[in-house]
Amino acid sequence: MPVPAPNLYPDFNTVRLSHVAYRVTDLARSRAFYVDTLGLQVTGETADTLYLRAMEERGHHCVALHQAPEAGVEALGFKVWHEDDLDRAHGWFSARGRPVDWVDRPHQGRTLRTSDLFGVPLEFYARMDRLPPIHQQYKLYHGVKPLRIDHFNTFSPDVDASVAFWTDMGFRTTEYTEDEDTGQLWAAWMHRKGGVHDMAFTNGLGPRLHHTAFWVPTPLNIIDLLDLMATTGWVANIERGPGRHGISNAFFLYIRDPDGHRIEIYCSDYQTCDPDLEPIKWDLKDPQRQTLWGAPAPRSWFEEGSHFIGLTPAESRLKASPIIAP
Repeated sequence: MPVPAPNLYPDFNTVRLSHVAYRVTDLARSRAFYVDTLGLQVTGETADTLYLRAMEERGHHCVALHQAPEAGVEALGFKVWHEDDLDRAHGWFSARGRPVDWVDRPHQGRTLRTSDLFGVPLEFYARMDRLPPIHQQYKLYHGVKPLRIDHFNTFSPDVDASVAFWTDMGFRTTEYTEDEDTGQLWAAWMHRKGGVHDMAFTNGLGPRLHHTAFWVPTPLNIIDLLDLMATTGWVANIERGPGRHGISNAFFLYIRDPDGHRIEIYCSDYQTCDPDLEPIKWDLKDPQRQTLWGAPAPRSWFEEGSHFIGLTPAESRLKASPIIAP
């Protein structure tokens, strides 16, 4: 199935991804991972919640960690251009039979809670508490020196259907993997902010969250993080990498937090602002699509993901398989 043409004039204007809300089972242990090891900055704290931001971000948080008996993902957050876009988004999702509700979220203005066609929980807002800049407070930089949240990747049971839905929302496809035998999409990368992706979809049992990614200054920061993790008790949390993706051309590392939530550390992809930029097609059997160089991805990378709270994933429609490390 061909990638649908971009919708350059969507009903509402999404600026970018914004934040993720995780449930974690040990908030102190998660703080040791995200703050002490990765280097995210604490912007708010209660007895059961921790709010974090990266060094270039002005919004109050890009990660919310909520203490809970079981781990999971509560929502993926997105920022829209204006308050009016929230009302238009409410009408757009409602017209497609998706649940819509106005919810209260700390540090955010009016927030729309809804979901995509497979139930991925989404929250949209126009205003978040604005914090003073810290990008030149170099004494605060540590860990992998995270600069900003970059993208989400979710498992989808039908990537073609996910891409069609998100294209109608105004997300543009930059690269995609097609199974040559069936003509179906195995994966796709879609953006709003001008990078390779804000949102990506990987074929598999879903929907589940595959990973959240953070942009860092250089590949050397990733090497520094590996040294740090290997000597501070986190070596077993290194899952895949370092290496360079064929798709996106990015330098990457995949790690797991204490509850198994997958985090990608990411840099060096390319600009995609032009609205007429045609997407790049990859063959599923091309070994360089996932790894331009480096070891192939392990089986866990294709099979394990974080569950969305209250959502039961479904088997994928496409049964094709990429190259998996032995």
